[in-house]
Amino acid sequence: MRRSSTEEWMVPTRWYNIVPDLPKPLPPYLKPNGEPVAPKDFEMLFARELVRQEFSQERWISIPREVRDVYLIWRPTPLVRARRLEEALKTPARIYYKFEGVSPPGSHKPNTAVAQLYYVSREGVGRVTTETGAGQWGSSVAFAASLFGVKATVYMVRASYLQKPYRRVLMELWGAEVVPSPSDRTEAGRRFLSEDPNHPGSLGIAISEAVEDAVKNGAKYVLGSVLNHVLIHQTVIGLEALEQIRQFDDYPDYVVGACGGGSSFSGLFWPFYYEKKVGKAEKDVKFLAVEPKAVPTLTKGEYLYDFGDTAGLTPLIKMFTIGHDYKPPPIHAGGLRYHGCAPTLSLLVAEGEVGAVAYGQREVFEAAVLFARTEGVVPAPESAHAVKAAVELALAAKREGRPITILFNMSGHGLLDLAAYDEYLRGALPDVEPSAEALAKHIEKVRQLQAARP
Repeated sequence: MRRSSTEEWMVPTRWYNIVPDLPKPLPPYLKPNGEPVAPKDFEMLFARELVRQEFSQERWISIPREVRDVYLIWRPTPLVRARRLEEALKTPARIYYKFEGVSPPGSHKPNTAVAQLYYVSREGVGRVTTETGAGQWGSSVAFAASLFGVKATVYMVRASYLQKPYRRVLMELWGAEVVPSPSDRTEAGRRFLSEDPNHPGSLGIAISEAVEDAVKNGAKYVLGSVLNHVLIHQTVIGLEALEQIRQFDDYPDYVVGACGGGSSFSGLFWPFYYEKKVGKAEKDVKFLAVEPKAVPTLTKGEYLYDFGDTAGLTPLIKMFTIGHDYKPPPIHAGGLRYHGCAPTLSLLVAEGEVGAVAYGQREVFEAAVLFARTEGVVPAPESAHAVKAAVELALAAKREGRPITILFNMSGHGLLDLAAYDEYLRGALPDVEPSAEALAKHIEKVRQLQAARP
């Protein structure tokens, strides 16, 4: 399968790296003893080219022909004006969404999975390990691994493993092994199971298990969000959107995206940030990250050094965090159940160049149902957070009589998340939010981590 050749020109031939354009240098990754992590330290886990990209200061990175050829199966993805939603809201705002749900796994995740598995296969590595929350990342790794002849072991957060059985089936269909996390396969998993045999799991724990498995058994680890090289690959989204929205003779006032680790949002907004930075932007575009109130990393967390995983196996990363030992409630937006955030995005939020907002689970699903009933597309629970923010911006524009333009990332479809919609329609979907005291306790532990560093 391949998209029409008349559209191929829109698919980028290079990725954009925001690092040279940040307002200040990124704080380095640190070892537990406080020493900066060197690129060679990452080569135990990641393919060498991915490590090079992680530390790269180059603004543009060429997309290999083999990777772009796979992208052409589903790219360019559509940019759609949500006219029926606008009419339902009676807003003067123009609302556009970039629909990443047309990829074979149904989300934005294969944009980086294909790239990572390509580089891993080039090194002759036979197996990769990874984590997944709701299953979009795991299914994307399974898809990409099947294309490049690599075996994949996916540690899936137990809450999502139980909530979303068809994500597991999809991963197994593409040949991956799927393990509910925490599991008894790793020391990290056994530790968390001993504390709570019914532990719902978290992305942080699943990362710990995948990293431990890779290091001990000679595999490579592939990551679905947070690190620079992952976000770089996702910029195909925003680079296409720049071309497409100009075909509408329009330009956004707001670029909006759901935020867990930060990859789908960054993939959309980075290219617009670049245009703003170099004076090419047609408006004073603003950027808005949207997260769940259940995991309020950017809105209630602090900008500190913390571990990227729960067991403390990763380097220390300067990021917004609510604590690596925070146990996120089992909300349906499994891909947003992460205690931290990408260091690039964290820096931009800390510098005031990106805003953040959080919403409760029920109000997010209310917006998603409205979107499905007007536009026909069923949003993934993660993407529904961006829908909610877009709706709120459009209603504010209505109150103020401002004809603004809103662009958001519909990062995936929700056709394998219908159990969540069933709960909402039956009135059984809970709203969960940590207390200020609970968050303060976890963040204080991270502060102590800073104090303990040499």
